[in-house]
Amino acid sequence: MSIEQTQSEGQRQYDAYWDRQMADPAFRQVYEEEAAKKDLWLQLAEARQASGLTQVELARRLGVSQAQVARLEKRGYESYSLKSLRRYVAALGDNYGLEVAVVHRDEPRNSHVDEEMGAAAASR
Repeated sequence: MSIEQTQSEGQRQYDAYWDRQMADPAFRQVYEEEAAKKDLWLQLAEARQASGLTQVELARRLGVSQAQVARLEKRGYESYSLKSLRRYVAALGDNYGLEVAVVHRDEPRNSHVDEEMGAAAASR
């Protein structure tokens, strides 16, 4: 069996595993909640960096400590308030806005989850 065939078989098994996992509603809910949390802190940090701001500079704009900015950008942080998010995004400048979405769980999701799974597979 060639390396390509072995990799292809491994990818097929990995895809089948994720299909089984995502078919479980409880697993999918937890996965999506964790993915949403990851997305938010990462989006904040990336937007700040793209704005050319350090945590210290953003903290000055917000009138808070650098530690408070770091907390908002911390992986797994869950205590965001809508007010704090609005203030953070406003401090980034006029090129940024905040969007909040409510989604119906029975609606098919976009390919975002599939893309994340593919990226996770590629990194393993």
